[in-house]
Amino acid sequence: MMNILAQIQAKPGLGSALETHLRQVVTPSRAESGCVFYTLHRVEGNPDAFVFYEQWADKAALDTHIASPHYQTYRQEAEPLLASRDVQFLEEIKEVD
Repeated sequence: MMNILAQIQAKPGLGSALETHLRQVVTPSRAESGCVFYTLHRVEGNPDAFVFYEQWADKAALDTHIASPHYQTYRQEAEPLLASRDVQFLEEIKEVD
């Protein structure tokens, strides 16, 4: 499994415009083969900050997602609105018995 935390910060005052683009990528991403979950959040108290929490079956599924037309369109159209984008790949720590 590939777990991802993507933190996206809009330029000041552009959160609403960015949210429009972020929302448009959710449904087609969830429909992709290999998508376990794909959840968009707004950071409480910060209307310009968003987080995607994602899980993909494997790296191939993630690579297919990144290459998809809807994702590429989102990246291109949202770029002028972004102050920052930080993507972290998470490694689950399994419980020890």
